[in-house]
Amino acid sequence: MRNILLELKYLGTEYHGWQVQDNAHTVQEELQNAVELILSKREPITGCSRTDAGVHANMYCCTLRTESEIECYKLQGALNAKLPPDISVVDCKDMPEDFHPRYSCTAKQYKYKIYNQSARNPFYEGRALHYRPKIDVEFLNEQAKDFIGTYDFTSFCSIKTDIEDTVRTVYNASVTVEDDLVVFTVVADGFLYNMVRIMVGTLLFISEGKRAEGSIKEIIEKKDRKAAGITAKACGLYLDKVYYGGDFVG
Repeated sequence: MRNILLELKYLGTEYHGWQVQDNAHTVQEELQNAVELILSKREPITGCSRTDAGVHANMYCCTLRTESEIECYKLQGALNAKLPPDISVVDCKDMPEDFHPRYSCTAKQYKYKIYNQSARNPFYEGRALHYRPKIDVEFLNEQAKDFIGTYDFTSFCSIKTDIEDTVRTVYNASVTVEDDLVVFTVVADGFLYNMVRIMVGTLLFISEGKRAEGSIKEIIEKKDRKAAGITAKACGLYLDKVYYGGDFVG
């Protein structure tokens, strides 16, 4: 049995996230359909994480288990010929039997993009949050540093989740300007449900004065979702990089 790693990029606007769901259009379903067309068999595909509806990926990793002897470069080309234009396979390679796209991962990096202008930019529709109030980037960058460390992030987890272990280690968190966008970047060993979007919502609340300057550590200590800010819209969120093995050491 081969264990093939597929690295994807996708625009999540038209999808209800990665994972196959009943009565919902998902990225995994599109990939499984394309694989079935090529290999004449619906092979198992395992992803590195879930993504919410409307969330994008600059790098998403998944594995395909198959007995097929198709060469990786041929499989990549065939998949890209069958997939819709908002999903692309950018790399394809054989991996050891014990490699797992989720459990072999050492860290993930997310980016959240904000278009901080008074007028909407139609080219960012569905791809960045349109936010009108002026953001002080240097100020929010200092606030974001308080996310760094190993903490119980219950305050930054959706109440819908039933996960028991809510401790995560954040290696880096920053707010910067990239071209004409304000970008929140965060790297951690793992993320809770809606964690990054709640982080962004909290930073925006601090920017607006709805939460106090320097209050992130206190919000973390409360372990109460109500203490944090809103859950920012999915449109600005990107799974940006997935680290394996020696690629990342926190």
